[in-house]
Amino acid sequence: MPHYTPPIDDIRFVLHDVLSIEQSTAVDGYPDLTPDMTAGILEEAGKLAVEILLPLNPIGDREGCVLEAGSVRTPAGFRAAMDVLREGGWPSLECDPDYGGQGMPNVLNMAIGEMHSACNMALMMYPGLTHGAYSAIHTHGSEAQRQLYLPKLVSGEWTGTMNLTEPHCGTDLGLLRTKAEPREDGSCAITGQKIFISSGEHDLAENIIHLVLARLPDAPEGVKGISLFIVPKILVQEDGSFGERNALSCGALERKMGIHGNATCVMNYDGATGFLLGEPHKGLRAMFTMMNEARLAVGMQGLAQASIAYQNAAAYAKERLQGRAVGGAAEPDKPADPILVHPDIRRLLMEQKAFVEGGRALLYWASTLNDIAHRHTEPAAREAADDLVGLLTPVIKAFLTDEGFAASVKAQQVFGGHGYIEEWGQSQFVRDARIAMIYEGANGVQALDLVGRKLAQKGGKPLVGLLSEIKDFCKRSQHEEAFRADFIDPLKDASKALQEAAMFFAQHGMKNPDIALAGSTDFLHLFGHVGMAYMWARMAKTAGQIREADPDREAFCAAKIATGRFYMQKVLPISFVHLARLKAGAGSVMALGPEDF
Repeated sequence: MPHYTPPIDDIRFVLHDVLSIEQSTAVDGYPDLTPDMTAGILEEAGKLAVEILLPLNPIGDREGCVLEAGSVRTPAGFRAAMDVLREGGWPSLECDPDYGGQGMPNVLNMAIGEMHSACNMALMMYPGLTHGAYSAIHTHGSEAQRQLYLPKLVSGEWTGTMNLTEPHCGTDLGLLRTKAEPREDGSCAITGQKIFISSGEHDLAENIIHLVLARLPDAPEGVKGISLFIVPKILVQEDGSFGERNALSCGALERKMGIHGNATCVMNYDGATGFLLGEPHKGLRAMFTMMNEARLAVGMQGLAQASIAYQNAAAYAKERLQGRAVGGAAEPDKPADPILVHPDIRRLLMEQKAFVEGGRALLYWASTLNDIAHRHTEPAAREAADDLVGLLTPVIKAFLTDEGFAASVKAQQVFGGHGYIEEWGQSQFVRDARIAMIYEGANGVQALDLVGRKLAQKGGKPLVGLLSEIKDFCKRSQHEEAFRADFIDPLKDASKALQEAAMFFAQHGMKNPDIALAGSTDFLHLFGHVGMAYMWARMAKTAGQIREADPDREAFCAAKIATGRFYMQKVLPISFVHLARLKAGAGSVMALGPEDF
């Protein structure tokens, strides 16, 4: 069975040495996140991940979920694991104390989520989606709705879902057909079918609170006519007690490539009782509270699968004997050398390591921006952080999942034929990672959102602000010649390429939108690599400072700097390929007619 070592030293390095979260006194909750406090929480979270979640991961993959007489049975051990999560208060970590939560910042919850998702992505989707439902009701619900639903969602006694997709529409929600017929008591009868509903039916909680997009009779056409409704599996009385079973059911379970332990359902609503959440016809605004939060979490999933896949590949490369080092036997007393001696295996592992560690820093940095947007004492700081995290959200989601899947495949490749055999576990990591590129908005749609909407918001101010931040960092960090050559110069060149790409779109995209849209994925990946390079430069600078002051961390810091140098030399140059591709325009992309495919 695969193993996992919680990367607590690296997480703490990012949180405390690079991001210095406890020094951010203007962000509510950050001064409490001392190194000692986070160490205790992270160690307990890591212990739970390894001892409870990881052993269930292959079981969930083998058994999957089973639909029996309208109810879904989850894999053996999942229910007991959910009880452990609830008893430990893990679902409530980031939630509002007014409803039973612990009020911890998002960045800490994201670090814990990375470890838990690495060890069992399918199981952790149940509380993950619940948190999204909690956020939507917390932000857009009435006080009565918050009091009725949030305490149980926070405790994990109830779980939540989001219901968007229908058989005929996914990304284009303007085609949505599910109906909401008003009743005299103020509720609505919800009728329609939703597909691909993660955690839609299961045996892990007393109740499931579905958030369902539907149309009221007077709704205008398109996305401006969509409302959001709370549709409980079991109706809840005003005093919090259960009423009757609602008129909804799981019609089928999807047979999937991966995440077998999560129940992905076809949900049928047959006049089910629903309650409007937020304003009529403003459902997408409420649903996007869930979606944007979920997109950052999905980016975390891509990183998490790459992380555990890399750990197992690195261990295998140290143990698997095959061939000899080209310069002579590295271990002459053995019949062959470990495959780690071979440069191409080193390349695969270094690419994985550079992605995992750089991606972790990028994700946590974005999470601190999310915290600033919600917790900073100054409105101007909250607004600026909210603008930047909005710009980064499609990048985090798509870049970390594209590259996380690629890293998982590279880890599988290190195993050779054994990577294709189920008993080694690498196949599951690849299969589970694959969905993250698709759900919560396919990655191509994330690229279109970035280029078509986010880039131009507020006149491009968020991107200008980010490029200015990188420029200022480069100016402050040029005192050491070796560091400048290894990190600052490559970062400056890549950030200039990102600026050039944005200017190219500004000059040509309005005249011919196909130019921007055809280059959108290249732009997103260029953006992602610049973000990673910025993080690697910051980490290398911090590691250099620690190295001088703390001899006990010499090995850790030396490895960090060497990995960052590899990223800058061997990975970051792909940025200029992305720039060249997007500047080639849309002509060759759109050249063929439909009949030519």
